Amino acid sequence: MTQNRLSISDPIRTNDILRKYKLRAKKSLGQNFLTSEKVLNDIVDASQLKPDEIAIEIGPGIGALTEKLAQVAEKVFAFEIDDNLIPILVDTLSDYDNIEVFNEDILNVDLDQFVKDHGIEGKTIKVVANLPYYITTPIMLNLINSDYPFQSLVLMMQKEVAERITADPGHRQYGSLTIGVQTLMKTRIDRIVGKNSFVPRPKVDSAVVVLERLENAGEGIDDPKYFNKLIRSSFAQKRKSLMNNLLNWKGRTDENRAKITQVFEDCGVADNARAEQVSIDQFKQMAIDLAAKFDK
Repeated sequence: MTQNRLSISDPIRTNDILRKYKLRAKKSLGQNFLTSEKVLNDIVDASQLKPDEIAIEIGPGIGALTEKLAQVAEKVFAFEIDDNLIPILVDTLSDYDNIEVFNEDILNVDLDQFVKDHGIEGKTIKVVANLPYYITTPIMLNLINSDYPFQSLVLMMQKEVAERITADPGHRQYGSLTIGVQTLMKTRIDRIVGKNSFVPRPKVDSAVVVLERLENAGEGIDDPKYFNKLIRSSFAQKRKSLMNNLLNWKGRTDENRAKITQVFEDCGVADNARAEQVSIDQFKQMAIDLAAKFDK
């Protein structure tokens, strides 16, 4: 491995690469190339990658973050959906022998099988990525719900989405996505990234989010499908009370209202509460109690 060129994130080299390949970011793929050396270093620092650990990157672009990861990780596996970027990555990353680039859509990859096929079972594997805005949520949920339990994910995403997945009960951003993520992962925003750190410049700010798998991930959820149905129903109409949303789900009868009222009392939920005021632990208990009263 040699490092005889400017780093890919250096503005001089970034512009040279863009000119050499007459490269323009594709709006259809949500491409925005990160050009801030400071932000890239902060992302790698947030991942806490060690020399014996594996990094999986999604959407390497022209390789700016990939290069940084390769300098600290044992191996980097990068997935790039845009086949036009593959020869560019072969060029920009040619100084490194610990990088493999795959021209694949990460949503179509069986990650558990991938880990087995590449002999990295038992290794600590961390996902580090600058995700396209338009597909951030599907990719994130696919990763955290995959059969392979990645130890952590460090993801750059739209600031608004970052605020949703890190929200606390009572916050206006707290919702079904918050709960879907926080039942499995501990979440925090590591830093905010301004629009000027990208080429082309996006319309909104971004954030680097660190997600670390909870030791008791999924604990207290007896039936994940039923729990997810409860969450979707609870937030179906956010302006309505939780009671109204649950009656829409279970049916508007006096008997059903009485059952739900009893569940609220047992779980410490106010009769007039909105879904965003209810904690994850309360939702877990509600799922158990509602299933017992309505479905068993």
